[in-house]
Amino acid sequence: MTHKSDVLILGGGPAGLSCARALRGLGVHNAVLLERESALGGIPRHCGHVGFGLREFGRICSGPDYAKRLADQAAGTDLRLRMTALKLEPGGLVRTTGPNGPEDFQAKAVVLAFGARETPRSARLISGSRPFGVMNTGALQQFVYLHGKCPFQRPVVIGSELVAFSTLLTLRHVGIKPLAIIEENERITAREPGTWVARLGFGVPVLTRTRLIRIIGRDKVTGIEIDRGLGSEEMECDGVILTGKFRPETALIAPSHLEIDAGTRGPSIDPYFRCSDHNYFAAGNMLRGIETAGQCWREGRAVAEMVIAELENRLPAREPDAHVTLQGPLAYVYPQRIYRDAPDHPLLFKARVSRAVRGRLSVVVDGKVVWSRRISALPERRIAWRLPNRDMRSCQQVSVEVDAA
Repeated sequence: MTHKSDVLILGGGPAGLSCARALRGLGVHNAVLLERESALGGIPRHCGHVGFGLREFGRICSGPDYAKRLADQAAGTDLRLRMTALKLEPGGLVRTTGPNGPEDFQAKAVVLAFGARETPRSARLISGSRPFGVMNTGALQQFVYLHGKCPFQRPVVIGSELVAFSTLLTLRHVGIKPLAIIEENERITAREPGTWVARLGFGVPVLTRTRLIRIIGRDKVTGIEIDRGLGSEEMECDGVILTGKFRPETALIAPSHLEIDAGTRGPSIDPYFRCSDHNYFAAGNMLRGIETAGQCWREGRAVAEMVIAELENRLPAREPDAHVTLQGPLAYVYPQRIYRDAPDHPLLFKARVSRAVRGRLSVVVDGKVVWSRRISALPERRIAWRLPNRDMRSCQQVSVEVDAA
């Protein structure tokens, strides 16, 4: 069976749900949203702490409350749960399976909103055995908030991105204080005063310049081996929570015909959020790993407007005129695909650096610097700027560069 629609949204998190609501408000009533889980809401659904929804709803919500509000706002869209996408075909054909078996969906525009995932232990190349008690933040939150269980009493937290503090809140919910936050860099990745929040607010020491070498334990975690610059030492613990190092969920995209950007590790996009196949758009954490739920919500709305423009044939149909290249300590920049005849509104670029850096960020078009500014940036911190579209009128080569001081 092949279902036909104007728009197909894959993923029922903040980006997908806000896109569905915005499309309906813009007059698209023939849209379908597929979600592989049995409930809508994405990651916030199992984040039991508060901190969501202030910009979207004018009040601070818990994760589950925020997820429910987003789902309620998407009412009226054809929402289908427990649907798993299996293959992305050219031209907007998506093969899926669900409670009724295999089904195909054909859409004029497909919005990819699968979200992101934390890098697992295997990809981090951590030595040691494979005992029970090693997990990422998402798994911990599902244990605690969805199943009412906690698999350890004395864990350590590896990583200091903002999600590490979500981990502290989750553990506090069940009355557990981790032994330490361990960060291999000179300072934490989250904004200061995060170190003092961890130490004074949660009573958890932060060990910077500390590298996890090995996980110890046979059936269960019994400890870890760390290096603090003076040789290795062992620390007793019964759990290891690996936080951060998010990357877009591209298990379905990697074997597809869509172009993947080496920096973001998500689909390569143009200024209209379109992928290399213009029938496909990307939204939310598909664009670059992790951002806040509120940011993904806003991107979902922005993608909805671009989908409308595509359906009305108001976007360029040809291949892009230039691809963005990087120089210096940059992790990524998007959009990666640029047109000379961009709309009148400025082009919005977003980027992150690969290490702590102070210097000058510049955009070079055909060998000429058209924009620059001084930056002091850390990894996992978003850098955003707008560039007048007149600077791209004759672009053949576009480079984003960081000249570190």
